[in-house]
Amino acid sequence: MLNITSTSEFLLLEFSDIRELQLLHFFVFLAVYLVAVTGNLLIIMAVVLDHHLHVPMYFFLMNLAILDLGSISVTLPKAMANFLMNSRSISYSGCVAQVFCLVLFGGADFAILTVMAHDRHIAICHPLQYEAIMHKGACVRMAASAWIASMLNATLHTGGTFAITFCSNIINQFFCELPQIVELSCSDLYLIEFGILLFSYGLFGGCFVYIIMTYMKIFATVLRMPSVQGRKKALSTCLPHLTVVSLLLFTGMFAYVRPPDNTSSEMNVICAVMYAILPPLLNPFIYSMRNKEIKTTLLKLTDFTRTSSSKICLVKLG
Repeated sequence: MLNITSTSEFLLLEFSDIRELQLLHFFVFLAVYLVAVTGNLLIIMAVVLDHHLHVPMYFFLMNLAILDLGSISVTLPKAMANFLMNSRSISYSGCVAQVFCLVLFGGADFAILTVMAHDRHIAICHPLQYEAIMHKGACVRMAASAWIASMLNATLHTGGTFAITFCSNIINQFFCELPQIVELSCSDLYLIEFGILLFSYGLFGGCFVYIIMTYMKIFATVLRMPSVQGRKKALSTCLPHLTVVSLLLFTGMFAYVRPPDNTSSEMNVICAVMYAILPPLLNPFIYSMRNKEIKTTLLKLTDFTRTSSSKICLVKLG
């Protein structure tokens, strides 16, 4: 029985031992990473630079983009480095950092989505009180509470996980995934992490119930609106948020609500891609495709960049 807490590294899942396939995986992950990073950075820049977007909805959207940028940056760069270097190792401290950051960003992501549901509820059901309730100070406090609570949750999970004695250092995943690490336990201390997981599931369940109840009130209010145009406008502000929540929930359920035993490595990888990569990749497109303000700001940024580039070229030629 090997006590891995005394060693310096874990071994991650290797997609293939064929060099050509490793390089192919590197370029596929690189393309996905660049698209996700570019999309989320554009959302952040649009909200920061356009004063018309300095409202609660876009403030929370910027927080969501920061979280998505962080979560995908935790997993893919290390995987790409391993593909490129024909390696499968990750240091013990690197694995601890991955677990902490993944739980932090994942928990804060869902907390911010819950706050965004509250924002839509106040905007649609209590529009006359919106500015009084969702003022700048309240928005900052809600976002800070989401980050702090998620940080405490991540600290509990990380401490509980790495207090365990491990019997193997081979993780059946391409990053340090919490359930896969707990499966390596050979002591009863894994019950501590199991208890923390149940506590977290209770928190997530409470947020989910709150989102459901909030949207029941929103839909009831929308149905009572006399104007068809008003109903469409109200629903259009909710549709991106509902899509992102559904994407996060369904991919998370696909990954975790399944039999843990007799699961192939290929299925583990598919599940990990579903919940760890797809949401950060697709969220910027979901929020920008049906949002006129975001699209207008991004077009302005593009035009400004082109104009600046042209002026620089003319100056150099001159």
